Amino acid sequence: MITIVVGTNRNDATSEIIAQHYYNILQSKQVDSEIVYLKDLPQDFVVSALYENEGKNPVFNAIREKVLNAEKIIFIVPEYNGSFPGVLKAFIDGMPYPNAFMDKKIALVGLSAGIQGGALALSHLSDIFSYLNAHVLGYKVKLIQIEKNMQNEQITNKFYLQLIDNQIEKFISF
Repeated sequence: MITIVVGTNRNDATSEIIAQHYYNILQSKQVDSEIVYLKDLPQDFVVSALYENEGKNPVFNAIREKVLNAEKIIFIVPEYNGSFPGVLKAFIDGMPYPNAFMDKKIALVGLSAGIQGGALALSHLSDIFSYLNAHVLGYKVKLIQIEKNMQNEQITNKFYLQLIDNQIEKFISF
């Protein structure tokens, strides 16, 4: 099972469209997959589900279990202020330490309105997952100026489509 995590809790995020694109490609390749939306996290999860409250929030627990049970995880990561969304860091912090990501295979996809494609965000996340003993696929997709490369909720940039397909092929065999 490949779990795709939408790395923001913003409603109607472009990250959701990119996640759906990944899901569709995986389905076309007959790879079992699912999407986890961080917008489905309880609004108060940082106080009701973390640290001394671990295991006490059933909604958070259900989302966490999907990630824990994944064989491989693709993170769709929008760039926020030169890094990744705080909700993603809080979610990672809510996973059981130190074994939640131990030996998991991770693929990272960055997207931005600007010209970095989330490069710094992906670098930060790579460091975190390395610390957590996960295996991050070296082939990271960075989708710069994403809105300019989409139309009607579809990616129109053929180069981006090729990058994504290449990453998925590498990740399946990773």
